[in-house]
Amino acid sequence: MNAKVDVCAVLALVLLSATLTEGIPLARMGTELRCQCISTHSRFIPPKKIQDIQLTQSGPHCQNVEVIATLKDGREVCLEPTAPWVKVVIKAILNKAQANIESQL
Repeated sequence: MNAKVDVCAVLALVLLSATLTEGIPLARMGTELRCQCISTHSRFIPPKKIQDIQLTQSGPHCQNVEVIATLKDGREVCLEPTAPWVKVVIKAILNKAQANIESQL
């Protein structure tokens, strides 16, 4: 009989703990668990119209490499990573980043 009371007390404690704890959604932690690009844009965009480019490698969140350009007018455009002009832009960005790292050493 004592064992049943102990089991009930532990179970009640676990349920109370689960009720009182508040989970944090993964999206709030900055982790996106899905692809961000539904479709991609492959037509050339002049570099002077691009403010920033974000490159996301494939991983458990998404099987695709994603290239997201933020334009100077505030729009975000998903670029086709296999488009020749996108490859050139990515290579230039990576080369510039590598040069910055080497100059800091």
